[in-house]
Amino acid sequence: MPTRGATATHHAASRRTASGPDAITLLKEDHKKVSGLFKEFEKASEARKPGIAEQICEELTIHATIEEEIFYPEARQCLDNEKGEDLLDEAEVEHDGIKGLVNKIEAAGGNGELFEAQVTVLKEYVEHHVKEEETELFPKLRKAKFDAKDVGARLAERKKELMGK
Repeated sequence: MPTRGATATHHAASRRTASGPDAITLLKEDHKKVSGLFKEFEKASEARKPGIAEQICEELTIHATIEEEIFYPEARQCLDNEKGEDLLDEAEVEHDGIKGLVNKIEAAGGNGELFEAQVTVLKEYVEHHVKEEETELFPKLRKAKFDAKDVGARLAERKKELMGK
C-alpha cells in the first residue's frame, strides 16, 4: 500500500499532466495559426508579404520539428496497423516537400519572380497535409491508446525551446 506522501505526489503529477495541453489540440491550433497567416499573406501589400512569409516559414519549421521529434514517433507506437503506418509515412514525405519550399522561400527573402507562386504552392501543400492529419490521423489516435496529455506537454515544452522562450 502506498504511503500517504506517495499518493499525494502521484495525484499532483496526475493533475499536472491532466492540465497540460492536449497534443492534438496543440497541433490543430498551430494549423489554425498558419492558415490565418496564409490568409493575411493573400490580403497583404507587397511590402508586407516577405515578413508574413517569414512568419509562415518559422511557424511551419517549428511545427514540423515537434511533429517529427515527438508526435510522429509516439503516433507510430500507437498505430501499429498498416493504415496508420501509411498515414505517418505520407506525412513525413509531405514534410520533406514543405521543408523544401520553406527553404526556397527563406533563401529568396521575399524577392524573386517565383516568390508568390512558392508561397501559394506551400499553402496548397500545407492545406492537403492538415486535412489528412485532422480527418484521418488525429481521429485514429483518439481511438488508440495515445496519451495526448503527456505528448502534448512534451510538444509544448519543445516548442518553447525552439521559439527561444
